[in-house]
Amino acid sequence: MNLFVAFIFMLFFANCKSNGVETADKIKTPPPADSSIQIPGWDLVWNDEFNEESIDRTKWNYQTGGSGWGNNELEYYTDRKENSYIENGNLIIEAKEENYGERAYTSARLNTAHKGDWKYGMFVIRAKLPYGKGIWPAIWMMPTNSEYGGWPASGEIDIMEMLGDNFRKVYGTIHYSGSSNNHLQSGGNFSLPQSDNFVEHYHTFIAAWDPSGIQWYVDSTQYFSTAHGQPFDKEFHIILNVAVGGNWPGNPDVTTIFPQKMIVDYVRVYQRPKSER
Repeated sequence: MNLFVAFIFMLFFANCKSNGVETADKIKTPPPADSSIQIPGWDLVWNDEFNEESIDRTKWNYQTGGSGWGNNELEYYTDRKENSYIENGNLIIEAKEENYGERAYTSARLNTAHKGDWKYGMFVIRAKLPYGKGIWPAIWMMPTNSEYGGWPASGEIDIMEMLGDNFRKVYGTIHYSGSSNNHLQSGGNFSLPQSDNFVEHYHTFIAAWDPSGIQWYVDSTQYFSTAHGQPFDKEFHIILNVAVGGNWPGNPDVTTIFPQKMIVDYVRVYQRPKSER
């Protein structure tokens, strides 16, 4: 993939400052890579290219229901083919306006828990995103075993979130708790130029996580970095979903067009060779 070339030079052992982003003139670009999904110095430890006819249940779980998911969301997540399927080598997560399970919208939420769980690595997802008021696509990670306690004590890593009414801006965030078990968070955001957007064009969303902290990238640009240890020293898994409504994006209005689709080209997970971890 051509975007894969763009991010090779941003491998996260690049002397990133713990409280900000390394300046571009200190990042050295290596020679162009070929089309292989391998990256020199890294092991590809898990991936889904979505080239099969159906979603691989050995890699993905469904989370279903219409409980609001702690955010007052409006959708009912299903495991139906109407809401998630493979098409043209992509995973499609489709949010629809329809009555289902006493909710007015449906969508899908997939995760890799107990099928893909990692402590540290580089997480690379190439996708096009849905849009519209009240549409909330997310690519994120949660602790598999919550060894430090319930949310937010065991942490949350948001690789990418977008509010659908601003489809040129995405967010990367961590959630955790302090000594008094209060909710804390740290994050940044990235905006594309007016000539581009996350809806019509594919972009690559990357979180690079090691024992010292986490760095976030869109394509070849690092836009946020944070230093952190506990609780980000346990295994986490990946979640892909499109929410409708909720505390942060607000609810759809008359301008919101349905259906809306998150189109995922691939999900790839890399780690340093075992001798270097």
